[in-house]
Amino acid sequence: MQSSELHVFESSPQVTSRHKSAPLRQSLPPVSEYYNQLTVALGPQHWWPAKTQFEIVVGAILTQNTSWTNVEQAIANLRSARMLTPRAMLNAPTPRLARLIRPSGYFRQKAKKLKAFCKFLDAEFGGSLARMFRTPTALLREKLLGVFGIGPETADSILLYAGKHPVFVVDTYTKRILQRHGWVNEKTSYDEVQQLVQADFPREAAHSNELHALFVQVGKNWCRGQEALCSQCPLERFLKESR
Repeated sequence: MQSSELHVFESSPQVTSRHKSAPLRQSLPPVSEYYNQLTVALGPQHWWPAKTQFEIVVGAILTQNTSWTNVEQAIANLRSARMLTPRAMLNAPTPRLARLIRPSGYFRQKAKKLKAFCKFLDAEFGGSLARMFRTPTALLREKLLGVFGIGPETADSILLYAGKHPVFVVDTYTKRILQRHGWVNEKTSYDEVQQLVQADFPREAAHSNELHALFVQVGKNWCRGQEALCSQCPLERFLKESR
């Protein structure tokens, strides 16, 4: 993604749809203000780092419960073995696939998940990612959620990053940030968090991509699970406004 594709949004006082469902505060800044603040502070993120659509799909499955550094090692193994195509992965013995992705952790389960996706792609779309991604977003999301090992976050990562469908990905970082800022609480579901963000932000793939990537940087560097560095965070002013 090039930085020229992104722009700063003007705040709109008419954006009020999610205030009615927000469980903690009656007045919240628009998501676009978070986006603008982070864009200025951090710049374009150029996420997802991958060479092909299928590599993005593989990364979305492998990144479950592990760090991206571990995923990169597993993908490098797959690339060296020339197994980063749906057909090659589908034909590979599961034990061999598991050995190659061992750095990603839970490698036996993840090998089964990768196989399940490849079988789904072959059965439903003749092995064609292009054909799969031409499917309407809601229908494809429903189909993906029916595949072994693919939950909402993984499905949305595949839709957004590999297929450029306009959905927002909710991960641990995103929910932690929004919870600390008074948008949600620990009981707010994945779909509810997603709806709150999407009601307040343009439904465009490029901007959903960038917002999620920016939230990931905040979660990794400042809004940490055990030690929040609020005074150093680019979103500090919004946290002060929430108190």
